Order: sequence, then structure tokens, then C-alpha cells
Amino acid sequence: MSLIVAVDGPASSGKGTITKLVGEKLGLINIDTGAMFRCVTLNMLQENVTMNEEEKIEEILKNIKIEMNEEGKIFLNGSEVTKRIRENDVNDFVSPVSTIPIVRSKLVELQRKVAQGKNVIMEGRDIGTVVFPNADLKIYLDASPEERARRRVAQNKEKGIESSYNEVLEKIIDRDKRDSSRELAPLKKAEDAIYIDTSNMTIAQVVEKIERLIKEKEGEI
Repeated sequence: MSLIVAVDGPASSGKGTITKLVGEKLGLINIDTGAMFRCVTLNMLQENVTMNEEEKIEEILKNIKIEMNEEGKIFLNGSEVTKRIRENDVNDFVSPVSTIPIVRSKLVELQRKVAQGKNVIMEGRDIGTVVFPNADLKIYLDASPEERARRRVAQNKEKGIESSYNEVLEKIIDRDKRDSSRELAPLKKAEDAIYIDTSNMTIAQVVEKIERLIKEKEGEI
């Protein structure tokens, strides 16, 4: 019997870090759906494909190859792009790209295929509402925009990416608005998801809480 844990939430709420750590501790396959959208975005930038060029987007989706290894490295069409997909040009373009119907349809298909028959923890913005509405456990991670901006600046610094707090905060607020108001698969908490505000929590505290929730759920299945 497979177990599917869906973790949703806005940008820089800690989804990627938390799901990776929880997956490692509990032996769950961690699937970073945000990285998949970023790979499509990067591929479009590489090919100079705009939002309106549907035929070219379809061609990219037909040929794209996205891989994630156990070390957390991400590969696009054979090249490692772990750091590249977090850079500013991709950050600025990924939200609009994620609203393109054929992109979402293709990636939802891939996400479901990857998770089939496995014990998975999957993070994104619509996992509990669209990709796996019947997930065994749904969690919505959140934090204040100010705290998320602080985290993003710190992450960028670690990766050697220059960014200013005020600029990052403005982009986070703008992205929250776009993600939650879009017509297709908007960012929102599933009715049966457990809400966790991580603003004043350490990473270890969030991991411990989610680990406990998963073990409780496993005991029910």
C-alpha cells in the first residue's frame, strides 16, 4: 500500500527543505514539483520561447527530460541545473509559466506517474487540491511574507546569488497575489489540510511535527 503526503504552501514557506528532510528520515520519495516547473521555465528561456508560442511550448514538453537524484541535484535534458533554476530570471518567469494549461497538464501527468505505487512526500502549490486531492495526508506550510523574504535572501546568499531584502519581499507579495488569484489551479489550502505557520519555528521543529503527523497517519492506514 502506498502513502502520499501532499505539502503545499507559498514561495519560501520551507516546503523544499522540510520535505527533503522528512523524506530522508522516513524513507519517503521526495518530489519537488516546483523544480519541475522551473525546469520548463528555464527550457523556455533557453529556447527564447514566449508565453504565447503554444506550438513551441508543446514541442518543449514533448522532448523535455527532468531528473532528480538522491543527492537533491536536478537535471534538465542531461545538464545539472540545481542552482540555475533558482536564479532571478527563472524566479521572475516561473509563476506565469505555471499558469499555462498545457504545462500544468503535462507536469501533473508526470507527477502522478512518478508517485504511482510509492511512498511519496510531494511539495508544491496545488498537490492537495489538484494533483492528489485524495492524498493520505495534506499539509499547508505558511509563514509571513517578511519571514519568507528573509529566508529567500539567506538562501540566495548561500548559493552566491545577489538579492536585496526589499526587492525579494516585493516579489514574494506579488507572486502570492498572482498564485492565489489565477484561474487555473490557484494556490489555496485544501479544506482537509493541516495548517502549519512556520514563521517562528525552527526547521527541526517543523520536521518533527510533520514526522509525527505522518506516523499517526500510517497507524491509521
